[in-house]
Amino acid sequence: MNEKSKSGKVNLGNSALLPKEEHLETTIRSRRISIGIASDNKDDEKRVALTPEVVSLLVESGNEVMVQKGAGSGANYSDKDYSENGALITDSPARIYGSDVVMKVAPFNPKEAEYLKGNQVVMSYLNVLKLTENTLAGLIRKKVTAIAFEKIRDSNGIMPVIESMSEISGITSVMLASEYLSNYLGGKGVMLGGITGITPTEVVILGANTAGEYAARAALGLGAQVKIFDNSLQRLKRFEVNTGQRLQTSVFHPQVLKKALRSADVLIGAIELEDLKPWYYVTEDMVRTMKNKAVIIDLSIDRGGCIETSECRALRDPVYEKHGVIHFSAWNLPSRVARTASMALSNIFAPLLQNMAASGGITQLLKNDPGFRNGVYLYNGILTNVTLGQKFNILSKDLDLLLSAF
Repeated sequence: MNEKSKSGKVNLGNSALLPKEEHLETTIRSRRISIGIASDNKDDEKRVALTPEVVSLLVESGNEVMVQKGAGSGANYSDKDYSENGALITDSPARIYGSDVVMKVAPFNPKEAEYLKGNQVVMSYLNVLKLTENTLAGLIRKKVTAIAFEKIRDSNGIMPVIESMSEISGITSVMLASEYLSNYLGGKGVMLGGITGITPTEVVILGANTAGEYAARAALGLGAQVKIFDNSLQRLKRFEVNTGQRLQTSVFHPQVLKKALRSADVLIGAIELEDLKPWYYVTEDMVRTMKNKAVIIDLSIDRGGCIETSECRALRDPVYEKHGVIHFSAWNLPSRVARTASMALSNIFAPLLQNMAASGGITQLLKNDPGFRNGVYLYNGILTNVTLGQKFNILSKDLDLLLSAF
């Protein structure tokens, strides 16, 4: 029978009405851990956490991988692709969300939290800006250990998910800007770049980081004139070394930035903001001075944005016009190239999942891997993330102290 939670919601975990799984692959090996790959909303998130090739590696290592029907379709992976690599394809949310480890790309929502059986590991983007109190409460009730993709660090202290998605976002932002400058999507009809005898378009980039670097590379490759702003001279110097070119660089001086924006055709915001502390490097008054039909793409929108006129939009409706300037501000821009992005994510998660299985569970892995530990925001239902504690006025606990008790 269906059970109701204290909130009155129906728990579908044991419902006989849920569809049964489709056994497209009949040979399932004895497992070390079970991994469930959940399907996301295809209109808004097309990436998938694991590709069929990585599923094959995990199954060969003795793990069980269940994939929700259609989970890979947004990245053009069929159910057959997964089943031929050893995955069990199922239509049942209860089976997927009942796995030892549940993975999805988009942040969990309250309904998905209710599907969870409890006392398990969940991995997804966190997106602090959009996380609701209901979702967090649901995860806490289920006493899960929750890992945020964007907070995981490697042995060098680098956040690999952020780095790989920033590379994709930087390049994709320039491709998008090119589209929205053209007549085809209602732009002013100019080519991003330049040809002989015509002044090249101007691209202003905020942030001398990975996303900014790859955006600059793409824009320079098309022949655009690029200006970089950052609050660190050291990062600006390293930026020039990495791109191999002398660029127009500047620290954030309001008058210099205002002048650059008045002639800019494209503005790309790539500032790495601290969670819940947006700082508008470009104000609404500055946007008013920009050219008619100029293009703004804010890559830091998932953390509040660095441009005052930016709005956190869904990928299915990411574009709007304000003060005559075209804005594109979807939080999950890499989902536009979902297959490439899915491959990048899989390359990161494959060794982590194999290490988790080899360690005999999440606790030992967290003790041994401080970088992976950095991604934890809930441990057995206990909040360990200070930022979330401040947002929802909940006391957070120190993860190291909690682990020492186990």
